Amino acid sequence: MASITFDTLRFANRLKAAGVSQQHAEAEAEALSEVFETNIQDLASKQDIELLRAEVRTEMAELKADLIRWVVGVGVLQTAMIAALLIKLAPG
Repeated sequence: MASITFDTLRFANRLKAAGVSQQHAEAEAEALSEVFETNIQDLASKQDIELLRAEVRTEMAELKADLIRWVVGVGVLQTAMIAALLIKLAPG
């Protein structure tokens, strides 16, 4: 589980220094802190990203193998068709 450290007191003090009322600054700091706590659950961790990368690598390897099988199969079929056509057209 990821976590973000958010200093609500420091944030509120900065707002107060900028001319915002104390009540407003504290309310804004609390609201922003709640947003961070709620939305942090939706963030991907490094472990999540590594797992996804591994899945993508596996899927890409499978697709590559499938593509190679198709290309080889089509090549064999094409060779057989050309050979059959040459035998059919050969004077005989």
